[in-house]
Amino acid sequence: MLNLVWIGFFLVAFATALIKWLAYDDANVFDQMMSAMFATSKSAFEISLGLTGILALWLGIMKIGERSGFVQFLARCLTPLFRRLMPEVPSDHPAIGAMVMNIGANALGLDNAATPLGIKAMNELQRLNPDKTTASNPQILFLVINTSAVTVFPITIMTYRAQLGAAHPTDIFLPLLIATFCSTLVGLLTVAAYQRINLFNAVVLSYVGGTALALAAMGYYFSGLSQAEMQHQSGLVSNLVLLSLVISFLAASLFQKVNAYDAFIEGAKEGFQTAVMIIPYLVAMLVAIAVFRASGAMDIALTLIREGFALLSIDTRFVDALPTAFMKPFSGSGARAMMIDTMQHFGPDSFAGRLASIVQGSTETTFYVLTVYFGAVGINNIRHALSCGLAADLAGITAAIVMAYWFFG
Repeated sequence: MLNLVWIGFFLVAFATALIKWLAYDDANVFDQMMSAMFATSKSAFEISLGLTGILALWLGIMKIGERSGFVQFLARCLTPLFRRLMPEVPSDHPAIGAMVMNIGANALGLDNAATPLGIKAMNELQRLNPDKTTASNPQILFLVINTSAVTVFPITIMTYRAQLGAAHPTDIFLPLLIATFCSTLVGLLTVAAYQRINLFNAVVLSYVGGTALALAAMGYYFSGLSQAEMQHQSGLVSNLVLLSLVISFLAASLFQKVNAYDAFIEGAKEGFQTAVMIIPYLVAMLVAIAVFRASGAMDIALTLIREGFALLSIDTRFVDALPTAFMKPFSGSGARAMMIDTMQHFGPDSFAGRLASIVQGSTETTFYVLTVYFGAVGINNIRHALSCGLAADLAGITAAIVMAYWFFG
């Protein structure tokens, strides 16, 4: 799928350029496209290089959190909930531990750990699956929760914002947290409707209801603030929460007698390797998007969408961030490149730049996760997994737009 999308950017861009040349005698478009290719390839490398230090810092800190037992702590906290949502899975089955470890890793931004844990969880659930080629109810629920992206600590997004010069890289933390909760909640409700899961169980209500009440209280508090004060308070709370989490990691490492310094160094090395690893992916996608934008094809597409919403008397500033939203279900790297392109074009502290960042963290790459997780266990019949995953995606993107207008509008 990503291959087709990537080639499509170039083909559509070239076709658009030909039309502009033949119909409007605009021969400069080809020069603009070639200039965009060379300039963006250099820019993509510089962005990746600049990320090295920040990624080393945050992945080092996250390694301390991993070694100090925070992921395992999350697993213990979430186990009672999974027992109620997946009655087909025995309470002592290893699938429970693998699932909550995967979700805990995603929540803390441990992407490298999350994928193998997710595949392990899917393999464990496959052992309980009576029909090995058809997705079971627990497998679908786990996958939809995974694709709805329970993001608590969006390290990568804040790192890119810092690298691109955002004044307050963490100011998207609270709106992103609310958006990802909406995505997860809708995913859970949709699966529950298909599978007739009783969500009125006391344990389920305490988890979901407690989180919803906390976010509602937060929303009520922020709704009484002015726009400027809301942004100030949001940044303050975001920085306080994130810094407190870092201090908690360090305190836990002392309690568990973990060598925090060695753990940090190990994680920092992974950060350096990650920065190097993403260079070819970032160059490939950013160049394709730059050519697509330089040809005028992106402007045409966004103008048509913008005019459609304008006819409905709807504010159209959110349209500039839609490329990230459109790409997100298909490719994480593609959506990341779209987010970076939006921040480069409009500015990281622009409305579009902030919205693209919130969208990036509000949901996951549904088609990719479906392909990898189900493909790993040989499932062909995915039943209602795709429709539930896309419902969660739509909810997350819609919530991201609402949150962006609320906090930054």
